[in-house]
Amino acid sequence: MKVIVTDEVSESGLQLLEDDPRVSVDVRLNLSADQLREVIGEYDAIITRSGTRVDVPLLEAAGRLKIIARAGVGIDNVDVEAASQRGIIVVNAPFGNTNSAAEHTMAILLTLCRNVTRANASLKSGEWQRAPFTGYELKGKTLGVIGLGKVGGRVALRARAFEMDVVVYDPYISEKRAEDFGTRLVELDDLLRLSDVITVHTPLNDETRGMIGPEQFARMKQGVIIINCARGGVYDEAATLEALESGRVAGAAFDVWSEEPPKGELLKQLISHPKMVVTPHLGANTFEAQKNVAIDVCREILNYLDGKPLENAVNIPRFDPDLMEHMKPYMALVETIGDFISQLAPANPNKVIFTYSGKLARYDCSPLTVCGLAALLDRHTDQEVNLVNASLVAREMGIEVEAVRTTEAESYSSMVTLTLETPTGTRVIAGTLFEGRPKIVKMRNFDVDFCPEEHMLVLSYQDRPGLIGKIGTILGDAGVNIGNMTLGRREKGGKALVVFSIDSPADEATLERIVQEVQPDYLRAVHLRR
Repeated sequence: MKVIVTDEVSESGLQLLEDDPRVSVDVRLNLSADQLREVIGEYDAIITRSGTRVDVPLLEAAGRLKIIARAGVGIDNVDVEAASQRGIIVVNAPFGNTNSAAEHTMAILLTLCRNVTRANASLKSGEWQRAPFTGYELKGKTLGVIGLGKVGGRVALRARAFEMDVVVYDPYISEKRAEDFGTRLVELDDLLRLSDVITVHTPLNDETRGMIGPEQFARMKQGVIIINCARGGVYDEAATLEALESGRVAGAAFDVWSEEPPKGELLKQLISHPKMVVTPHLGANTFEAQKNVAIDVCREILNYLDGKPLENAVNIPRFDPDLMEHMKPYMALVETIGDFISQLAPANPNKVIFTYSGKLARYDCSPLTVCGLAALLDRHTDQEVNLVNASLVAREMGIEVEAVRTTEAESYSSMVTLTLETPTGTRVIAGTLFEGRPKIVKMRNFDVDFCPEEHMLVLSYQDRPGLIGKIGTILGDAGVNIGNMTLGRREKGGKALVVFSIDSPADEATLERIVQEVQPDYLRAVHLRR
């Protein structure tokens, strides 16, 4: 795998890749957009920070690209939708710099409240003044935190240590989570009305862009302090400047900007305002954070190489981290049955139904559905289908995908059933786990019981004496050893389904001999990926 690094990234993280003989790392900094487009076609992965724009023109030139690794939290500079359409995984490092961002939030808040920057400049100029730099204590003040995620939660805990009262607005958390941080969950209007200090910790997206604008400033206390260590553009910057000028906002401390580096006249006015404390996007700029995010994204690249689940892929459905280890075997199960049935059923089903039964149904199974869908479709398209683009490919193929969960169990504590509705009929396969390994327990309307192997034969025929022995003889004559066999039938002398696990693949001549001598109404050789 060839990896290009286009922004400054900690050498400690890159060492993980450089120590792996499968990986070749090229550090190529300060390339122009045109220069990067010229060379990106040589690489399988790109590691960036905020200085590289991964947009459609770059992706169109990136014929080999499999993974985009953003060494940081924000992915504003990556066109995730365009990457997903091409089956390219986008990973980030959402946890490596959370502590740094939280500490920087407190640092610029305290700097603003205690006039540190102004006092520093005054003393360095030879003056000795104290009265102009009288500040404010945090104790007893109300802090409003918008977004109680990883960074927002740490800021709330640190504010509590300063004896602040903390209120939180976050439409995606429960009251219990807010209480766990010693905070109160309130509506946004209430937070604006109650807070002496307001800090935002949200991503920048269509929902949050400009969310603090003129109407919100009008609802704030007179003399409020505002902080932004999240993303430029969450605060409407024109409205922020107006609020500073009017005195509604007594002071602001910003680390991030809608344009970086700032060039527009509005941002220049905002940055130079005497009531502003400003830093050039330093929230994650600590030695510890840079090392952590580099290690995190490099580990994700190695996980990709090793075929392991990616913990921080932003365009792949994933389980709660606490569930990941528990769910890994079920991912292997749905992948196996998806791959298995894709070689038995017609190529273009009208509808695919994933049914999760028993204890498994208590959890969000959407990552399992995508995993199974990718395995099912990958053999039947001219593009690679993976967890990133499986749902998009199914939609383009006109395949309806449904997921059903039921806690009612049949013979197994947890079971996955995959049903394909095709123009020629319905195909069903079901599986469970046996000692942590995938086991198939149903095919069509036959009960079966086998653990899938790399090479298998599936036959359906009219049951009559001697056929199993005849098949064994034909395989033996071809030097193909049978490792296991399972037989399913509904009645004596009726239709029978037999599945052989074989140690090596059977060639076309052997399969043709089975057809001639056994006359099955169905015969397929199955080769499962390892």
